[in-house]
Amino acid sequence: MTRPLVVKVTAGMDAPERCSQAFTVAAVAVAAGADVSVWLTGESAWFALPGRAAEFDLPHAAPLPDLLAGILAGGRVTVCTQCAARRSFGPDDVIPGIRIAGAAAFVDEVLADAVQALVY
Repeated sequence: MTRPLVVKVTAGMDAPERCSQAFTVAAVAVAAGADVSVWLTGESAWFALPGRAAEFDLPHAAPLPDLLAGILAGGRVTVCTQCAARRSFGPDDVIPGIRIAGAAAFVDEVLADAVQALVY
């Protein structure tokens, strides 16, 4: 049995390699059977909106829409409440299956037993 994994993504199109690394690690962990939770914060919050992941392009990297779909198929994706509010979107705007939650929910996840947390 694998440990739960929480991946906090702080980068978006402003730091494409770091962003891609976070999504890639999370998608591979889901494919390996891990319990994965991805938190979209800062500029990565935009990827919670329909069509935004398709705008992301990084040579020699897996397409972000495919990585996001893989994560949603077997894991969880959450957008930071404040990050969504600063970008003027809410629960009705995000891709189905993505939730919006705050710091208390994040802290609950990362402080659970045997959790591995990564921040990109």
